[in-house]
Amino acid sequence: MTKLIIVRHGNTFNKGEIVTRVGGRTDLPLVESGVLQATKAGELLKSKNIKIEVVYAAPLKRTMQTAEGILRALGKDNLPIESLSDFTEIDYGVDENKPESEVLARLGEKALQDWSEKAIVPDGWNVNPEEIIQNWIRWSERISSSGKNTLIVSSNGIIRFAPYITGDFEKFSKEHDIKVSTGAICIFEYQSNILPGKWVYVDWNIK
Repeated sequence: MTKLIIVRHGNTFNKGEIVTRVGGRTDLPLVESGVLQATKAGELLKSKNIKIEVVYAAPLKRTMQTAEGILRALGKDNLPIESLSDFTEIDYGVDENKPESEVLARLGEKALQDWSEKAIVPDGWNVNPEEIIQNWIRWSERISSSGKNTLIVSSNGIIRFAPYITGDFEKFSKEHDIKVSTGAICIFEYQSNILPGKWVYVDWNIK
């Protein structure tokens, strides 16, 4: 069955550094631990015998470097990585690249909790949830039609909307933490034997 493998990029901060809310306008590279996470993600996919045939990554250093690390671990360095802006991290607006303590002080715990648990966008962020959802649905349809196992490397703000391809995001978000960890893997499988065909999740947020 056709698989969609989604990986969040690796770490962009070293231990002890001030962590900021890194969005689509902040292009940070991976730090050493992030490079290792990419390698580990590739090794995990290899252990699962998942054959990657197509690769997309957001056009940011951290996502492209993660995709490259995964492919090296899989022994597929020659597989092209297509840069795709549809999967670029969201724009955190006034909170872009601000320390998390400042973001919390401005928005409050409830707004950040709603974002983490329900993907409700806080005030001041430049995000169009419907556009992100439609991008995931459109690409999932394209992937299911191609029949090729596809890897997509993106960021936390984008990936949390991916479960919409299952047709029941509300149920999914009640059962799972939609915030995906750095370097973690999510796997969906297209079940064509069900009419109409349906995407189901196999793994979510695994490392």
